[in-house]
Amino acid sequence: MDTHPGPDAASQETQQPQMVRIPLPSVTPYVTYTLLGLTVFIYLVQAASLYLVGPAIYNIDWPSLWGEKINALIRLGQFWRLITPVFLHGSVLHIAFNMYALFIFGRGLESRYGHLRFTALYFLSALSGNVLSFVLTPEASLGASTAIFGLITAEGIFLFQNRKLLGHRVESAILNIVMVVVINLFFGMSPGVDNWGHVGGMLGGMLFAWFGGPRWKIEGTFPSLYLTDERRGRGLLAGVAAVLLIFVPVAAAGWLWPV
Repeated sequence: MDTHPGPDAASQETQQPQMVRIPLPSVTPYVTYTLLGLTVFIYLVQAASLYLVGPAIYNIDWPSLWGEKINALIRLGQFWRLITPVFLHGSVLHIAFNMYALFIFGRGLESRYGHLRFTALYFLSALSGNVLSFVLTPEASLGASTAIFGLITAEGIFLFQNRKLLGHRVESAILNIVMVVVINLFFGMSPGVDNWGHVGGMLGGMLFAWFGGPRWKIEGTFPSLYLTDERRGRGLLAGVAAVLLIFVPVAAAGWLWPV
């Protein structure tokens, strides 16, 4: 059957598509601000224990002594040392760089992930980085950069998986993230920097984001459209499982065959 356009079809074809503003998911980044405050507070305790506690013989960085990644003590059962280094730093510049990166990346990611899923992303990235460092590096280490690398790569995965909705600027944003990671890994090759921790955090963040990060879709009817997360409710479990299924066996291998 042949069909013919109605009398106003030509005028309809020339109409420009209407732009609809869809509000993005947004939450106040309480977890990011709490992590910032807690990490700065612990650094102040580190500084106080070094410079303000009695005679020089007692000036010991007690938080680092109790929480730094020290392989021999981890093998004695002090497993918290695979997490606690994320709160410890070795200098003002060290903590300033990491907290600036947390402030920049953490707020946006927490808005997209939600409080609980973002918290899991942060600490599982830290765990992944410290596990890989435990397996491949005999030196002690500390710092939030394991988690920060996880946040950066999680941002890249989020942009990639939602590129169809986010538009043409996504490619340049992903390229910028790749450049940030490459440059920081290059500088991480300097002596005294735990680059394996960075790589592990990066891989942990990628795994969590790939399987558990937000995947947006548009729902509703025009013009009342809104974004929903296809993984809401199951993303947390999927992300946690993806990271632990890889890095628990890696930690076990480091336990059995120490460097």
